[in-house]
Amino acid sequence: MTSVHPRIAVLVPCYNEEAAVATVVADFRNALPAAEIYVYDNNSRDRTASVARDAGAIVRSERRQGKGHVVRRMFADVEADIYVLVDGDATYDAPSAPLMIDKLVDEHLDMVVGLRIDQSQAAYRLGHRTGNRMLTGFLAWTFGRDFQDILSGYRVFSRRFVKSFPVLSDGFEIETEFAVYALELSLPVAELETPYYARPEGSFSKLNTWRDGFRIFGTMLKLYRAEKPLRFFGAIGILLAAASVLLSIPIVITFIETGLVPRFPTAILSTGLMIVAMLSVSSGLVLDTVTRGRREMKMLAYLSQPAPKRN
Repeated sequence: MTSVHPRIAVLVPCYNEEAAVATVVADFRNALPAAEIYVYDNNSRDRTASVARDAGAIVRSERRQGKGHVVRRMFADVEADIYVLVDGDATYDAPSAPLMIDKLVDEHLDMVVGLRIDQSQAAYRLGHRTGNRMLTGFLAWTFGRDFQDILSGYRVFSRRFVKSFPVLSDGFEIETEFAVYALELSLPVAELETPYYARPEGSFSKLNTWRDGFRIFGTMLKLYRAEKPLRFFGAIGILLAAASVLLSIPIVITFIETGLVPRFPTAILSTGLMIVAMLSVSSGLVLDTVTRGRREMKMLAYLSQPAPKRN
């Protein structure tokens, strides 16, 4: 009886990583000898593609700029049983990959996140660390579970996660989308501590702390609106209704005392706010039903794929 080992694909999205990509390919080739390593070049202006090809990777390209576009293309194109997603900047620890894969298979998980433990002060800038904590806390507050590092670029996925995951983001917000998708479907996930290193000389970060932080926060709000519409529009409705009641109190008191309504503009504004509040709550109820149907379709797509097996 022959044993069938799971097919492993290492996915490396790259943009101007000439200085680091060869190291990434070599390190993951040593850590996962049986894996196929795919480098997707995202309009690099340096020799990223040729360096990765010389290092032995399968090199492909994605013309639409942004990590989300690259991940969408990789998930659609590459066929495997287990997927390792890692940035091409040589900051993540390749020897941790077999441990993450073992955890995924042995514990029947769908995603294992590499929890970054920085090995030097330069590895993880203070602004990025603070922003990560704030965004992670917001995610826990809105979706009810506490990830410790939602922005890690080092993850291992099952096939059923990858092939059922609808990539909507364009850029670095994709990591947030991974977390929200797993939480909404209650998928089994875990984190595993991995060393996190400084970039090698000649490699530069493409992240902007404030710009990308606001984009990620905006993505969280959009996902919250899409996945929790009743809460989102219900909260708006409650605020509008409260404003309407506050504006109406003096008018009601004056009417009781004098029988007159002297401030028609305020009365009209109060009535309009209450109408909009009711419309907001009604929209939330309708969209909540739609979201439930979408979630069921996602779960069916997820269940249509086989779970990862060791042999």
